[in-house]
Formats: sequence, C-alpha cells, structure tokens
Amino acid sequence: MAREIGMWLYSNGGGDKIQKKIVKKLKERDIETVTDINLRHAVAKNGHILHDKLKIDELDLFFSYNAGEQTQYQVFLYQALNRVMPMINTYDAFALTEDKFQTSFLLRQHGVATPSFKLCHRDDGHELKKIIKKWDKMVYKPTDGWGGVGLTKIESEATLDTLLPFLNQMDLRFFYVEKFVKYDNTDFRVDIVDGEFVGCYGRKASGTDWRTNVTSGGSVFMREPNDDIINLAKKAAKVCGTDIAGVDIIYDLEREEYVVLEVNGIPAFATPEQEKMGLNFNDKKIDLIVDLIDRKTKK
Repeated sequence: MAREIGMWLYSNGGGDKIQKKIVKKLKERDIETVTDINLRHAVAKNGHILHDKLKIDELDLFFSYNAGEQTQYQVFLYQALNRVMPMINTYDAFALTEDKFQTSFLLRQHGVATPSFKLCHRDDGHELKKIIKKWDKMVYKPTDGWGGVGLTKIESEATLDTLLPFLNQMDLRFFYVEKFVKYDNTDFRVDIVDGEFVGCYGRKASGTDWRTNVTSGGSVFMREPNDDIINLAKKAAKVCGTDIAGVDIIYDLEREEYVVLEVNGIPAFATPEQEKMGLNFNDKKIDLIVDLIDRKTKK
C-alpha cells in the first residue's frame, strides 16, 4: 500500500519551490504528499482530526514546517496528532525548542555551554536586582518568542526599575534572564538534519542593534564553521530531540568558548537571494529530510 504524508511548509522566501522539490523526491520513492495542511482549518471530532474531508490522523506522517503562522489551536492539535502518528519534529521537540528556559536548562544538564541564566518568579524583584549587580548586563527573554521579538537588554538597575512595571502589566508569571555575553556581534547559524551537518552561515547585528536576528535588522554572510562548532550544534540538536534544528552559536569573549544561544526547530531554508550569495545547502537539506520521511514511514 502506498505511503501518504501530510505537509505544511511556509511558502514565502522560496518555500513554495522547496515544497515542490520535496514532493517530487518523495514521489520518486512512491510516497504521496498532501500539501498545505494548515491545522488552523482542521476540526477534531469523534477520534479523528479532519482537514476538509481528509483524516489527517490516518496519514503515515505529518511534517509541519511553518514558524510564522503557529497559533495555540494548531499547536494543541499538533500535540494530539503526535500521540497517534509520527511527526517531524516531534511535538516534544517542538515544544521544548519553543521555550528558551526549558532548552537552556536541558542543554546545561547535558554539558552544553549556554549563557548563564536565571528563572525567577515575577514577584521576586529583589532576586533580579541581585542578579543585575552580579552580572552587570543581562537580557530579558520571553520564554516563547522567536526572531528576536521581545528581547530586552538590561544594562543597569535603573533600566530594570523601568522595565518591571511594564512586565507586570503583561501578566507574566515568571522572568527568564540571561547574562549578556560579550561577543563580536556575529553568530553562527548551523543547520542539522537527522544528526547530520547540513550547512552554516553567519549573521551580523546592524550597527544600532546587538541582536543578530534578520527580523531585528541583522544581515546574513558566508561563514565556515570549525569542527568544534559543528560538534556543538550536533550535540545540542540531539539533546533537544530535534529531527531538524538550526542551532545559534556565539563565541563568548570572556569565557573564551562557544556557547549555544538557541535551538530553533524550524530553521528556514536559504532564500533565493541567499543562494545567489553562495549559500548552497538547500539540496542537501531536502535530501536528508526526504531520507528521514522515508525512514519514519517504513511499514
């Protein structure tokens, strides 16, 4: 019996062309693909999750790869589907990498260097003041943000005093802060699929910002990783249980070591503009994803 998988891939930034390539390569292996399954338009009833008339839960695998359009409803259905069918990434890996604190905590438990961090209750302003005295500078991070959104650099007690009432208004139950790492305002974004190194590029913060995220004004440039960086990225991806991961790594100038800033479960493919620049890892990434889907759907 032919295998059939469901897929929801972002279409902007060349994603539509990537999808066509994946579908074509899967077809060559007798795997059919139902595309554009946006769980926002799905309904759960009587033990099935339906998208139009398709019973998603009866497919052989679901591949969800769209960071920009996730809603709580979709994530809730993602979790339910993963109880009954294979997913890429698994719901557990997805949920873990969406949460900065849980990711950093687990990485540290497994000996992977990350910036020093602290999670404390929102009423514990005293603890936060102790931390800023000790660290000098720190970064407030929403535990569930992406693309650098909501990151706030706290450089003094005065900044902290200004920020606390604002954060309290947002009805947050806890604060996650990281020690600000002294670095050269560039990072490495390393793509890993199925435990294999796919490719790497660098990102550089703009002159007015310290964040390297492209959505925060950062720019992409060609960059070769060394073995230490590749091995660190592979280890981080493995610890997080991700089939696909983009691992953000910076060099800590004070500790003189590479540290993992973030593990992203939905790292973008190289855009057409980036490919023109010389970023040529898309085909390798597609091949590894197709191999992974083939393996996970073998009856």
